[in-house]
Amino acid sequence: MLNNGNLVLVTQSVPSNKDYDDEYYNTQTSDPTNAINSGDKLVFGENGVLYVLKRNNETQILTPRSNPSASDNYHRVTLNFDGVLSHYYHSRISNDSGWIILWSQPDNICTEITGIYGPGSCGYNNVCSLGSNNRPVCNCPKGYSLVDPNDAYGDFKPDFSISCDEVGRGSPDDLYSFITIRDTDWPISDFQQISPSTEQDCQNACLNDCFCAVAIYRSNSCWKKKLPLSNGRIDTSLNVKAFIKLRKDGVLRPLSPPSPGFPIPESHQKQSWRIWAILASSLLGSSILVNVLLIGVFCWGFFHIYKKKVNVFRPTSHVTDSVCHSFTYKDLVVATKEFNEELGRGAFGIVYKGVMSIGSRNVVAIKKLDRVAHEAEKDFMTEVNVISQTHHKNLVRLIGYCNEGPHRLLVYEYMSNGTLASFIFGDLKPTWSLRTSIAMGIARGLAYLHEECSTQIIHCDIKPQNILLDDYHVARISDFGLSKLLMINQSRTDTNIRGTRGYVAPEWFRHSPVTVKVDVYSFGILLLEIITCRKCLENEESYGPEAILVDWVVDCFQEGNLEALVRSDIEALNDKKQLERFVMVGIWCVQEDPLTRPTMRKVCQMLEGSVEVTIPPCSCNFSITI
Repeated sequence: MLNNGNLVLVTQSVPSNKDYDDEYYNTQTSDPTNAINSGDKLVFGENGVLYVLKRNNETQILTPRSNPSASDNYHRVTLNFDGVLSHYYHSRISNDSGWIILWSQPDNICTEITGIYGPGSCGYNNVCSLGSNNRPVCNCPKGYSLVDPNDAYGDFKPDFSISCDEVGRGSPDDLYSFITIRDTDWPISDFQQISPSTEQDCQNACLNDCFCAVAIYRSNSCWKKKLPLSNGRIDTSLNVKAFIKLRKDGVLRPLSPPSPGFPIPESHQKQSWRIWAILASSLLGSSILVNVLLIGVFCWGFFHIYKKKVNVFRPTSHVTDSVCHSFTYKDLVVATKEFNEELGRGAFGIVYKGVMSIGSRNVVAIKKLDRVAHEAEKDFMTEVNVISQTHHKNLVRLIGYCNEGPHRLLVYEYMSNGTLASFIFGDLKPTWSLRTSIAMGIARGLAYLHEECSTQIIHCDIKPQNILLDDYHVARISDFGLSKLLMINQSRTDTNIRGTRGYVAPEWFRHSPVTVKVDVYSFGILLLEIITCRKCLENEESYGPEAILVDWVVDCFQEGNLEALVRSDIEALNDKKQLERFVMVGIWCVQEDPLTRPTMRKVCQMLEGSVEVTIPPCSCNFSITI
């Protein structure tokens, strides 16, 4: 909210936190002639209406006036991480509808960010297109790959070099080629304009310029662009052609028809037909029998290659509709070498290591489910669809599945650093800064599952064994979305309690409604384990009164003896304020009454220090929970 009364959305430089000047949304609630008529604050009312309250107490409503009733619906407003401000509602009566978007700004985040600074709504060299609910989908140009494989919204780097050192060493035609795509532009990266120009002149100008990475042609004009490319977007109203420059020896050139809208460059088509013509002419000089055989091979190869389609853009990891693959059971048997290398066991079955080529990945983790009812095929596919639509850096991504006869398997990203359990309960204690970073990552992942998914997901089994660590020790939650499958198979048992001893919330034992607060309780236990590097339940003979972690932590907190929790951890002891804040958040999360526990969104804010953490009540008997 600016001093002039306008509420604006702007991008920001990270990590300097400096606002860029260009606004991509403005409420236009300022009045230069009379300040009393200007906006004062943004209000989200109990009736579910979002509005700007002016200094004269008048209101300017931002969301539609025909709001669904707040008595019949929950409402929430979220400034999403991708920069889209959205208002959602959810029926209080039906759980089937999920969160429905009512209003969002801007209408198209890809085209509304127009400033000269920053990468845009996606990273540098990235291309943004508008997905569902006005949220951005980031796409990878052919010949580029993510700098950080865990950040699909991040920067891309070319898989080849465009170097001026090669000038004079040969014809540019021998080194480079182009892929032509339509309706795509990076409007901020120009360094030269040529006008008038033809398409061929535009390509030649970029080909012979060692600084040029992409050329854009529109209305008889050509714009040469240099790396890094910023503010990339796909927009059908642009009526432009983009010529992306690729090295011939560094990137495989497509020889088969691509997806609609991304044609193969004409030079590639001519080259491919030239190859087939040479092969055909060579047949004429051979014997009749050889000719017949070669013609058969020729026809088979021609059909096999051309039935495939090659996209000029590869969707990045968060575009799961096109990335979640269906595998045959035979595929997974081969990938795992007949399931011979076990990575771990869980409530649903065994996880095996597999090797298969999927994009930039070779190693995957394959979970063989053994507790899903075979007749629940529809439920299995429903949950797989829900899981495949989750996109967050703190969740393990589902790559594919197998639903063949009695076989139910899930294919996930492989996490090279194993489970959080082996990390924090090992011989060497991880640093305090790394432990706090892991805790906040888990909290953000759970907040996403609870509040950001189109279909809310309650994990029901948060524990160190279900938190995996990637190459950079970023926490990634696994096994989310599977609890419904296990409940399907347990529907005839006496109890539907889900979870692991020590992490189960009290309401499971009271047959109370299960809400997201069961995950909050489990996270609280996990947070205390991360702080102390100790398991929640230890051998009573060895640990005595400290055997139950929660009871011991509460006692230490009440006695003001937090040093005992981290013992000789100098880094933690040097930051007692953060240590105390994390301990208090953990105690708040394990309150016996679910209503007293904070939401995971508030947990994130408390851990980050943006919301004050008050002293939690400590009078409950925590040790009653199994």
